[in-house]
Amino acid sequence: MTIAPSKLSDPVVRALVAAVNAHDKDAFLGLLTPDATMSDDGSDRDLQEWIDREIFDSGGHMDVVSESDGGHTLLVNYRNDTWGEMRTSWRFTVKNDRISRFETGQA
Repeated sequence: MTIAPSKLSDPVVRALVAAVNAHDKDAFLGLLTPDATMSDDGSDRDLQEWIDREIFDSGGHMDVVSESDGGHTLLVNYRNDTWGEMRTSWRFTVKNDRISRFETGQA
């Protein structure tokens, strides 16, 4: 069973998951601080390149399995057209109603 994005605790994380699932890159980018950073499997990545490749150019979709840490940490069944489906963890740093960093990787 998964958690509907509308039921996620943190409103910024909720909006980010909704933007991913709606394939709305502008909404996604609007939720990030101008200096936002990210990592994948423990390695920092170029944010713009990564989101294009792993989310928006490959039909990324998040089915949230669980949340913790006030909604800032998610366990997700993530899928895209490149890698298929995999269980991933996502941790978000939210500052002033925007995401300044997210870390993801296989769970």
